[in-house]
Amino acid sequence: MKSRPSHFKSFLCVQVLVVAAFVLAFVLTDVQAKMHLQKEFLGKEPFTPVPIAIQQPLRIKPLYDRPDIVSDEDLAAVLNQILPRFENEHMKPNHIEHSLRTWGIHATFQNPEAVSGMTMLKFLTDHASYMESWGNEMKPLLEERPTGIAIRWGAEDGASYHHDHWLACVTEAGATLDTPIYGPSGRDMTLQNVLQESLRDFRLDEKETEWTAMGFGLWIAPTAKAWVGSEGRKFSFDLLAQRLMRGQKQLGVCSGTHRVYSLMMLIRLDDEYDILSDSIRGAVYRDLEQVRDMITASQFEDGHWTENWPDGKNAVENPIETELYKSVIATGHHLEWLSIAPPELHPPDAQILKAAKWIIQVTKDQTPEEIKQRYTFFSHVGAALANWRQVHPADFWHKWETEHPYQPETAAAE
Repeated sequence: MKSRPSHFKSFLCVQVLVVAAFVLAFVLTDVQAKMHLQKEFLGKEPFTPVPIAIQQPLRIKPLYDRPDIVSDEDLAAVLNQILPRFENEHMKPNHIEHSLRTWGIHATFQNPEAVSGMTMLKFLTDHASYMESWGNEMKPLLEERPTGIAIRWGAEDGASYHHDHWLACVTEAGATLDTPIYGPSGRDMTLQNVLQESLRDFRLDEKETEWTAMGFGLWIAPTAKAWVGSEGRKFSFDLLAQRLMRGQKQLGVCSGTHRVYSLMMLIRLDDEYDILSDSIRGAVYRDLEQVRDMITASQFEDGHWTENWPDGKNAVENPIETELYKSVIATGHHLEWLSIAPPELHPPDAQILKAAKWIIQVTKDQTPEEIKQRYTFFSHVGAALANWRQVHPADFWHKWETEHPYQPETAAAE
């Protein structure tokens, strides 16, 4: 009888050792081995990385060169307003992401107060650079996981504000797939790891899919129109498009305008890579036609749109009280998606001209402090207007500075 407790204790010891060995192996082994252990012991299907056939991200080219919409002088004045003049202490990832996607990773400036594209990229991709700005009291922006690198996002300090916004902006900025990513432990990772983690982690019922659609589209459109996420979940650009069209338009991010931009981007990608089914493409196109009709009816006489632009004619006939920056959001973002849209999705040309005239003047009238407070919104204005001249902001600015060298006295007066 005395042997039973001994056998029981031995059994428990063996079980504890087995569990401990499993835990230790899970912590120490590589990602593929962990995924195998998850399947064998936890019943979870492993995630198979989605093939990426390109090293450089795709770029949606603007369709127009319209100096009648924005002159060289006006474009230079607007871009000067949104130069990335960020102090190193407590740089906001949301500001840096917006600036980087506008200016690109290769941007340089004569103004010594302006942060270069490579410096902005390093802040977003290197934990050490991020900590130089925020100090040890802040949680990392780059979150290391057994399966890859995720981006901390949300309204808290030091985080990327929107889900997959970091990915979309770094991608639009021109970062290559092998761009090094250094998390807190300094592991040897790349942008590929961030992209695959986002693909693995994606859920269709997420609140925001605007930047997910952009980030995924600019990388995987040449390879596939559908893919498998974690636990065998099947996704496609059709599903993403349907998700973007769902719900009241005004309730999307930035008064619903980001949904419109993402949908227009999917149409442009479909033109080249056939990523949408015919029925879903038709639905997206009809949705964009509806947006066109809404903004045609809801534009105010001076050229601006307000946050309730989906109300159409009623937005003008029964105007709401709103802050200026919300009209900057609506007007700047609409001009941006229209710059990559075919003419048949445009409101009358005279309305585009009025919208550009209004947004240019408003942007030029802002003080440096006002630009700083609303930098993210005004960055879209610069991107939109550069698109209407079919130039990249950094390329235009480099040429402009060659002909109009930086003058410290002039900059100080501004």
